[in-house]
Amino acid sequence: MKFEVTSPCKLNLFLYITGKRSDGYHNLQTLFVILDHGDKMTFETSDENDEVKLLTDFGFPVEKNLIYKAAMLLKQETHCNKGVNISIDKVLPQGGGLGGGSGNAATTLSVLNKLWNLNLSEDRLIELGASLGADVPIFIKGTTCFAQGIGEILEPVNVENKYYLVATPDCSVPTKVLFASDKLKKDSPVRTFDELMHTRFDNCFTPVVVNEYPQVKELLDTLSEFGTASMSGSGSSCFVAFDSYDHAKCAQKKIDKLNIKSFIAKSVSKSPVLTKLESL
Repeated sequence: MKFEVTSPCKLNLFLYITGKRSDGYHNLQTLFVILDHGDKMTFETSDENDEVKLLTDFGFPVEKNLIYKAAMLLKQETHCNKGVNISIDKVLPQGGGLGGGSGNAATTLSVLNKLWNLNLSEDRLIELGASLGADVPIFIKGTTCFAQGIGEILEPVNVENKYYLVATPDCSVPTKVLFASDKLKKDSPVRTFDELMHTRFDNCFTPVVVNEYPQVKELLDTLSEFGTASMSGSGSSCFVAFDSYDHAKCAQKKIDKLNIKSFIAKSVSKSPVLTKLESL
């Protein structure tokens, strides 16, 4: 069976680190939105062999790829003897704070769970996803969520969907380096979702990133002409929200003149992956 789907990206509308855990990870509080924009993934399953093949070359060993890891994790979890060929048309920037790689892994888990008839619960898929990366669970949940823990404790919330102009400067920000910085605020107070919604949205990574990467600071300054500009995740992609596509498009035309890569996407209440899987 051949199945094609858009593997979406995410934005963090706010992001705070509230402390370090005994396992070395950090607890956080963040508001995730899923966008209707992402990489095109194609899955072709087989009952004839049990091989997992990633047909797209990423330039590094396939064993290190989250897509391959996700498929193999499912096989190990369920002892599945089916196979799949996976290819992907990457459009999302790597290292941009949009969760592209995590979204690809989550898409792989959700799609193969369905195509291989494994029938794992959403909760189990989220557990498996969390073992691959902190951003994987939100894409399995596939809706706007207030997230806590390392990102695996997800509470669906209602937030008005908006159009977002998302722009990525010509730099990649290594998350591990940011976590090691003594300038990163890692002790924000734990607050309720309502409390956070009534305060100005912040991203604890932004001050560190703009200090180290002038391209990000310049981009935020440029986007702020159109509204409140923010950075997603640990960067480097930044965004600004609009009520209409036309307003977002007018802003994008100005961004295009600066040769900055950008796209416009709308936040959605249900991931395109979940919507497509429901049609099967």
